Amino acid sequence: MTEFNNGPVDRRGFLKGVAAGAVVAAAPGTTHAHDHAHDHDHQEVPSDLTLRVKALESLLVEKGLVDRAALDALVDTMEHKVGPRNGARVVARAWVDPAYKKRLLENAPAAIAELGYSSGQGEHMLVVENGPRVHNLIVCTLCSCYPWPVLGLPPVWYKSAQYRSRAVIDPRGILREFGTELEDNVEVRVWDSTAELRYIVLPERPAGTEQMTEEQLAALITRDAMVGVAKVTLPPPGGHA
Repeated sequence: MTEFNNGPVDRRGFLKGVAAGAVVAAAPGTTHAHDHAHDHDHQEVPSDLTLRVKALESLLVEKGLVDRAALDALVDTMEHKVGPRNGARVVARAWVDPAYKKRLLENAPAAIAELGYSSGQGEHMLVVENGPRVHNLIVCTLCSCYPWPVLGLPPVWYKSAQYRSRAVIDPRGILREFGTELEDNVEVRVWDSTAELRYIVLPERPAGTEQMTEEQLAALITRDAMVGVAKVTLPPPGGHA
């Protein structure tokens, strides 16, 4: 752990190019050692990445190997349903069940598995809890280690060199860019994920949610809040969770 006291990135094009491979990588039994070696050999993202992705997608579509609609559906499922929704359910359960929260903080993989979420990419996880005086931020400074079973596909900004360096050097600056302003007396703790250990943030439950059901609470919880770049907030009056 590295400790300090002190807009959304367009990701659709990138995800299209890697969705199929990511699904395979996230499958149970896949080891992350290969992922780490691969990422270390490719630290610098090519400047023409977007063109390469589009060319690859066009080639696969032309050969009848990929259907664009099916690929869009796959990306949407991995990004918004299979992944972050799993983590949101874990967090919501912890908010309403003190005994479950205790188990989650003591043994995250076992507690998460209670809800049916586990894979070779999430055997070793640690949950860190936000509170009034502590805010946790997750990064992988070496590549893009990420808790796939509970958060799904890692966003492009999480993999970027800018985020990986600035999250350690200037965590408050990164948080401000995501719209998260913290008081000066709030301690920011930066946790560096590795192939051996992934982290997930247990966000602070917002005031005014005492009467909400577990399902309603889960609808409030975002991927960004579980990475630590955002807080969980109530929808505006008249809005929907």
